[in-house]
Amino acid sequence: MPALASLLDELVTANRILAREGVVDAFGHVSVRHPDRTDRYFLSRARAPELIEAGDLMEFTLDGTAIDPAGRAPYAERFIHGAVYAARPDVHSVVHHHSPAVIPFGVTGAPLSPIMHMCAGIGARVPTWDSRTSFGDTNLLVTTEEMGRHLAAALGGRPAILMRGHGAVVAGASIREAVFNAIYLQLNASLQMKAQALGDVTFLSEGEVAAVLKTRGAYTFERAWERWCRRAGRPYDARPMDGPLAGR
Repeated sequence: MPALASLLDELVTANRILAREGVVDAFGHVSVRHPDRTDRYFLSRARAPELIEAGDLMEFTLDGTAIDPAGRAPYAERFIHGAVYAARPDVHSVVHHHSPAVIPFGVTGAPLSPIMHMCAGIGARVPTWDSRTSFGDTNLLVTTEEMGRHLAAALGGRPAILMRGHGAVVAGASIREAVFNAIYLQLNASLQMKAQALGDVTFLSEGEVAAVLKTRGAYTFERAWERWCRRAGRPYDARPMDGPLAGR
């Protein structure tokens, strides 16, 4: 496939995987930055991720304007994606989801931090953004550029942020990285609640997180992506499995 067509096919797969793995249900979305236009990105029309097909994908400018809507209704929260891309040149894919596992951490102030090595990609500490702080009582949706920029500023250079009473945003250098970290954010939240029911939790240190990420290569994402593709009934488009632990 031409590069763009292949990327958009991967975006469809990402939607299906996030749905199959229970990170999103009828709501939530994933986007990818345009490979040739850093000021644009692709995101589906407003539709349940499990049902998304290539014809649902739309191109947007960073302010959330659809290039060719063709009668398709966009997600109201597309401003999340555009704002993160505008603030973070290193980010090429963004996931927004409402996984039930992460919601308790966003409303209690309990710290969400990695408790196992596979979850190191969520960062040493996942912060929480509260829309009420700057925007008062709203429906909690990020429906304006201003709200999107405020959320992106709170995310900063981190890979993930919680949204009080709403869900989370995960940013990655690729679709596969963003999906990987979104899935493991959900897993970490679930495991952490179980661990805390047993007693005090020993989290990964910042040094351990850095050490894990230093040795993490494409092999990590590829092994997971291949499995998730099979589970979601999508074809697997392999990438080189480089890295010091590729054969692990």
